[in-house]
Amino acid sequence: MRQMAEPITAVYVQEDDDWTITVSGLGKKLTARAPGIIAARDTTDQLVDRIAPEGRPTVVHLLNGSALAFTSAYMTARLTLPEAALAPIEIPPPGKPVKAIKEAPKTPLATSKQLSKAVEEKKPVTAAQAAKKNRAVPTPQKATTPPAAASKLA
Repeated sequence: MRQMAEPITAVYVQEDDDWTITVSGLGKKLTARAPGIIAARDTTDQLVDRIAPEGRPTVVHLLNGSALAFTSAYMTARLTLPEAALAPIEIPPPGKPVKAIKEAPKTPLATSKQLSKAVEEKKPVTAAQAAKKNRAVPTPQKATTPPAAASKLA
């Protein structure tokens, strides 16, 4: 009979903006702190790797003793826009200059000679070009209908 694997339990406790995580299983118990539930979940993965370095154990994440409460809090945090994204957009009055937006550094573009050379290298070889370079060119084969199928068509 197959033996059941012992699950690892991760218990999350919120303390203001920080979270304390206690991971226990396989006779070991580790504790850590993290800023926010997303960071706490990432820290849990690191603690689980220390407890069970071999394989992928089953981990039960609990908040207030409930896996559903943890999942709800974690997914809400993952799917909620950060506060900075919710800040109101400042629209300047007409006639007032708009602040310059910092652009990402531009990468140099390929020159037309570089592009045309790259395109030429990708073109298929024609029979005339192959003869010039003494290379064999695969000739297209005509599709044929097997005799049994041809008799059905007639």
